[in-house]
Amino acid sequence: MKQYLTRKNLGITLAILLLLAQFKTIDKTPGDTNPSSDFLVLEGAPDEIAELFDAACYDCHSNSTDYPWYSNIAPISWWLKRHVVNGKRKMNYSEWDQYAGDVRAHKIDETIEYIEKGWMPLGSYKWTHPEARLTDSQRNMLVDWLKSSK
Repeated sequence: MKQYLTRKNLGITLAILLLLAQFKTIDKTPGDTNPSSDFLVLEGAPDEIAELFDAACYDCHSNSTDYPWYSNIAPISWWLKRHVVNGKRKMNYSEWDQYAGDVRAHKIDETIEYIEKGWMPLGSYKWTHPEARLTDSQRNMLVDWLKSSK
């Protein structure tokens, strides 16, 4: 009987903590999205390339993150927010004009490497974003365009 009460109390406590966590929401305010600062605009990306970047990269690596419905549920929302903040810190396509020329070249090289190796987009992102599941042909198209834009 005592073990039952302990498990029951633990369950109630966890449910209360989960409920209380819902009150700690994340900031979803979009950042500045000036087209004249954007990677795709500055590099003159064709529409097909721009669509692939938008689907596979821009949610985590730009100021125009489109948060899904489950971003309203803590603690998932906290994980997503941290992921987006880290992604933008490493590469923010919305602020491409702020990178110096040598930094831009390095970021393009990194992007090529990550796409070629299949590291980006992340597997956890592709689970809930089927449009980000790039085919080999799409990966090659992105890599070829990135190499030609250097």
